[in-house]
Amino acid sequence: MSSIGTGYDLSASQFSPDGRVFQVEYASKAVENSGTVIGMRGKDGIVFAAEKLVITKLHESSANRRIWRIDTNIGMAAAGLIADARKLAEIARKEASDYRNQYGVTIPVKELTKRVSMYIHAYTLYSAVRPFGVNCLIGGYDKVHGAELYMIEPSGVSWGYYGCTAGKAQQGAKTEIEKLKLVDMTCDEIVKKAAKIIYGVHDSVKDKDFILEMGWCCEQSGGIFEEIPKNITLEAEDLAKKALEEDEDTEMA
Repeated sequence: MSSIGTGYDLSASQFSPDGRVFQVEYASKAVENSGTVIGMRGKDGIVFAAEKLVITKLHESSANRRIWRIDTNIGMAAAGLIADARKLAEIARKEASDYRNQYGVTIPVKELTKRVSMYIHAYTLYSAVRPFGVNCLIGGYDKVHGAELYMIEPSGVSWGYYGCTAGKAQQGAKTEIEKLKLVDMTCDEIVKKAAKIIYGVHDSVKDKDFILEMGWCCEQSGGIFEEIPKNITLEAEDLAKKALEEDEDTEMA
């Protein structure tokens, strides 16, 4: 009975006999059905890239973003339920604003992650609510702390990363990220690698078209988290498509 969750998955506050919380596991499954999102930390900043799946051509391309600015030098990307992600972005912005009002400085990325993690964890404790179906990537860059990158899971657990990923092709993207020496790479180099990874793990057979969404905070952006300029994104996409075509030609040969 406990292995399939029957009777033990009706509340987020209930443990199964073998110590599992099925509602949290279901939230993780919701993340696995989402487009792939990756975050990478280089020597001069952080880069986010998101595979925003196009469900219909009638949708406006700028709608339902998966990458947000939280504070001047902090950004957030999310894989999972977009409505849940928007709520967490709102909470993160409020925490950042409260910290700035109280202390007069920008909130450290680690402190912001801790506060959002506590909020997410609170939604796994009570039967009246459900866990957030989102993996949250939070990152930023400043002269004092350097580049910082964290990922928060639906359970409320957070880890610091050099590179992390969530979504449908999480495992494939993780394998590709592990091949890179991120500590020696600039954000300009990481952007090209991020685009290549997203294009490489996209399943063109099962999924429809997608829009590559990218954001960064680095020395090149003046320490401000912003959407990566279109010309840089387009150049990275062109290189990714060429690399993909070359790989296909090699396989056919």
